Amino acid sequence: MDYAILNLSGDNYLEWAMNTSVTLKSRGLVRSIIQGDYATRSEKLRAITIMRHHLTEELRNQYLHIENLRDLWTELKSRYTMVLLPKVKHEWMSLRFQDFETVAEFHFALSRVVYQLRLCGEEVTDNDCLFKTYSTFHPEDLLSKHIYIERGSTTYNDLISCLTVIENNKVLKRSSEMRYPDTNETDIDQDESKRVVSNITQGVAGISID
Repeated sequence: MDYAILNLSGDNYLEWAMNTSVTLKSRGLVRSIIQGDYATRSEKLRAITIMRHHLTEELRNQYLHIENLRDLWTELKSRYTMVLLPKVKHEWMSLRFQDFETVAEFHFALSRVVYQLRLCGEEVTDNDCLFKTYSTFHPEDLLSKHIYIERGSTTYNDLISCLTVIENNKVLKRSSEMRYPDTNETDIDQDESKRVVSNITQGVAGISID
């Protein structure tokens, strides 16, 4: 068993759906869900075997009559997402950049919630992610806001790359101040941070939300 089976209550549906999608993709079978009519018979049989193997016995018996993987995926999605969607929406509303210690931690959390929303059929745009990040900066983090406004990042990945550079520069500066407390020669000023950020190209962030 590659991952946990789907419980009858569906309380782990979103995690199960993500794991199933990743597993099918890694085995070249994901089009059985996305484009069921274009998958070969062999692909469909292999994919639905994997899915049924990760269902409780009760669910397997309930949906034994469904032989098409895409239909089974749709039935399970319809059954569970309406119950879980309010919970995921609450996670999205509560997500704040200022509550995370690092940019990477925030990026991981946001990517996870976005993927769950999309599994539930909700549309989340790049602009939504941009606004969620920018609007939840810590009130004292004026430098990040200033650079964001000045640069005018047009994609979420571009903004995350910008924030990562700023974060790394701050870490370097703190490290230098600890090693050389009596000199300012190693300080990294704001103008240098802006110069580095201006050279970042779109899509440098490690994990895409698409």
